[in-house]
Amino acid sequence: MSRIHRLSTRLANQIAAGEVVERPASVVKEVLENSLDAGATRIDIDVESGGSKLIRIRDNGSGMDAQDLPLALARHATSKITSLEDLERVGSLGFRGEALASIGSVSRLALTTNSDDGSEGCTAICEGREMEVQVRPAPHPQGTTVEVRDLFFNTPARRKFLRTEKTEFNHLEEVVKRLALSRFDVGFSLRHNGKVIHNLKSGTSDAERQRRVATVCGPAFMEQAIYIETDLPDFRLWGWVGLPTFSRSQADLQYFFVNGRVIRDRLIAHAVKQAYRDVLYHGRHPAFVLYLEVDPAQVDVNVHPTKHEVRFRDGRTVHNFIFSSLHRALADVRPADQLPENVVAADDGGTINTTTGEISSQGGLAWGAPSQAAGSGFGSYQPAARPLAGGAMEQVSSYGQLHPPANQAGLPEQGAAEDVPPLGYAVAQLKGIYILAENAQGMVVVDMHAAHERITYERLKQSRDTD
Repeated sequence: MSRIHRLSTRLANQIAAGEVVERPASVVKEVLENSLDAGATRIDIDVESGGSKLIRIRDNGSGMDAQDLPLALARHATSKITSLEDLERVGSLGFRGEALASIGSVSRLALTTNSDDGSEGCTAICEGREMEVQVRPAPHPQGTTVEVRDLFFNTPARRKFLRTEKTEFNHLEEVVKRLALSRFDVGFSLRHNGKVIHNLKSGTSDAERQRRVATVCGPAFMEQAIYIETDLPDFRLWGWVGLPTFSRSQADLQYFFVNGRVIRDRLIAHAVKQAYRDVLYHGRHPAFVLYLEVDPAQVDVNVHPTKHEVRFRDGRTVHNFIFSSLHRALADVRPADQLPENVVAADDGGTINTTTGEISSQGGLAWGAPSQAAGSGFGSYQPAARPLAGGAMEQVSSYGQLHPPANQAGLPEQGAAEDVPPLGYAVAQLKGIYILAENAQGMVVVDMHAAHERITYERLKQSRDTD
């Protein structure tokens, strides 16, 4: 039986790195958080090969003194907390004091910094296994540059788990987007293999904040979102929530920040889901960018090494506050406030015009234009503002190409009823399952699955006729 012994510093750091450094995106997250804590107003990120070959992050923050550099690369060394009381009310993004040591244990790390523009600056170099820090003078303006090369070069098993360059960069880009949304007063630039991907200017005005949200989340989100702000003595919730018409097929456009820290929390997710329950049908996900401000003493951020999870001292109160704020905001939305001019949002941010039948993202027709012929009784009808799922849009567009409308006004003139497509012209979607259509005989409710079979059948007939 082996005797109990103390692990070496190198091995302990590599074990810790397994919790902190999962992929290049993890490195970027930890270093960017340090830059923000240092008061940076401009951060430049350069990466190569998705971050596995090179990650270089430069900021104009407060920098560090030369004598602090070796300690900065040691485990459990930090300037952000000093006592248990500090840990119980953490106000900074970082506080564990193990990120740089973990990164240095699995890469070739160079940290160059200067705390005063009047001095020369210095650099600390640490390469993998031995963890021997070499410090020497180096010119650098005030701020810090962290350069990470050859990630996992000394742990081949970890390197094998990295995905393709594109996948790793997508994860890394998402980290930059999250932190850019958390700090509007900081400018961010991101370059990949020498190509500028993002160049986000700092700004604190309402217009500048909206511009950044639109850049990160897409202009369609800002066009179909409402701004909310609720203040209580202990809580403040503000941000943008997408209208029910802008629902998504997956939860890929959801950002929630607690005191500037992006988090994923079941309690918050449940509160948001409950608020949308009455206006969003099953299988769809809301889009939002929300900020919760609360006394740091009421939040425990020391839950997981990645700091993505938090615990609230009074979770029920937080849940009720978020739910009631969102539910009240969504209840005030009227159908006329959602999408003007008979436009229905599509799943990918495109739109369907229910007057012309045009689908912006597909370039086709939604079966044909809905009827507004005299005597139909639906000339001023506003369809339920629910987005068509991606598959439904394709089916509807395909059917419209098989049976183009005879005129732009709607149904063909009387006497040409035989030219109306058998399933009619789409008017609306019901419950995400059925399509409400209008043909020569009246209104028809069509099962989308059955419609797909009919479309396939019509295509087979066309193919046979052209052979």
